[in-house]
Amino acid sequence: MGLLNAKAFSAKRANILMLGLDSAGKSTLLYKLRYKDAFLTMPTIGFNVDMMDAGKDFTLTFWDVGGQKKMRELWGNFLEGTDALLYVVDSSDKRRLEESRREFELILKSDSIKNVPVVVLANKQDLPGALNAEEITRRLRMKKYCSDRNWYVQPCCAITGQGLAEAFQRVATFARQYSKSKETFTTLKE
Repeated sequence: MGLLNAKAFSAKRANILMLGLDSAGKSTLLYKLRYKDAFLTMPTIGFNVDMMDAGKDFTLTFWDVGGQKKMRELWGNFLEGTDALLYVVDSSDKRRLEESRREFELILKSDSIKNVPVVVLANKQDLPGALNAEEITRRLRMKKYCSDRNWYVQPCCAITGQGLAEAFQRVATFARQYSKSKETFTTLKE
């Protein structure tokens, strides 16, 4: 095996599952992270996949899954092999926050993502009346539902990019730690 192949083989990958209600801003966030540009996006029917480097020999694969009611029924199919969950909330849409919390809670109850770290993106901070990170933490009952895992709530704005670098860093760190702990566990089992 040549040096190039050895390097490619040693590169670590982590799967980041991006969920949230439709219009929470998932695709816009992903494009802004990837291209430093905000695109006009349409509601995602199905899913988008994008890969990004997160430092030396570490690549994150983002699975941005549509959030319409029909798509939410399929979220469970994406949980297997997830190294971090990125849950996006429209902080300004108080009307749908309870619905978002219920969906979030359902996902967290799944055995497929037991202990998987969670980063909640409190998106649309630029809009009037947007709830801050503390309020989102409280409304989503993070301390109750995420007591068994690493979690963090990051205020952000997909349009301006505010908070995205921090969110990306946090997700990368959590995913790296989680995939390392999985390796350790697998080694112990053998």
